[in-house]
Amino acid sequence: MPAHTSVPLPAGTVDVVVIGGGAAGLNGALMLARSRRSVVVIDSGTPRNAPAEAVHGFIVLDGTPPFELLERGREQVRHYGGRVVSGEVIAAEPATPSTGGDPRFVVTLAGGRTVTARRLLVATGLGDVLPDIPGLARHWGSKVVHCPYCHGWEVRDEPIGVLATGPASVHHALLFRQLTDDLIYFTRGTGLDASTRARFAARDIAVVDPPVREVATGADGSLAGVVLADGTLVPRRVLAVVTVTRARTDGLDGLNLPMEDLPGAMGRRFAAGLAGATDVPGVWVAGNATDPMAQVGAAAAAGALAGAHINALLADADTAAAALSERNA
Repeated sequence: MPAHTSVPLPAGTVDVVVIGGGAAGLNGALMLARSRRSVVVIDSGTPRNAPAEAVHGFIVLDGTPPFELLERGREQVRHYGGRVVSGEVIAAEPATPSTGGDPRFVVTLAGGRTVTARRLLVATGLGDVLPDIPGLARHWGSKVVHCPYCHGWEVRDEPIGVLATGPASVHHALLFRQLTDDLIYFTRGTGLDASTRARFAARDIAVVDPPVREVATGADGSLAGVVLADGTLVPRRVLAVVTVTRARTDGLDGLNLPMEDLPGAMGRRFAAGLAGATDVPGVWVAGNATDPMAQVGAAAAAGALAGAHINALLADADTAAAALSERNA
């Protein structure tokens, strides 16, 4: 993904630091900047959808390349006075002591730069962990896909294979069957009961039980198919896989944010409540870091809601501080 223009970190304390410059982080920053809050977005430049050719399932912006969507978002945040800073967060922790119940946080970037904020919005996204199958990762984001709503139309009518990773893969197969008449389910030792096999048979979904050895690549670099343990090549043009998803937590240990396991051992996410508020006062989470199923539109909406909630509570804090100052005058 192309690099973007960065600006220096501001001196002093800002209202909000947003950690993560994807759809959730930028939309949260947009809401805050439009409310005349001083806001800094720390963007590592590694969005989850970087390998994808386009964003889909987002009305009006359907078909927009991810880098273009993010660059437009950065421009809009800057238009309202927000700052977007390239960098990697290596530490984020509460400042001590807090100011009269109005918390402060210090965020440190690689290279030693720091910024202090009254509130934090964590929108770091997540990482996808693929099955350890040789040859699979090289096609990730093009012919190896995970989301029928993000990529399904683009791979319609292709010979598709589903590489099972657990119980969720059964539902995955039924969704991808909507997109193609040529679907093979590779069980990969996950087990498939008689009832599910009967349901698959009713939908003309073929089942392959022998172990998978590798994913084959053709001479032209395209995905050629799946090689079984006995060397048999099962031709496929597209592979679908349910990934294990893990919220990106690098540099955030000092916040002690609560986390929770996803059902079916499918990963971990930050735990969050109303509007993304966490159990740590002054810290919110939005987007895939807490909702792995959220597509770009949903992540952006969650960021907007978190931004509005942060602004509302900052308004309360500002009023309380002003009232205290008036009483002490």
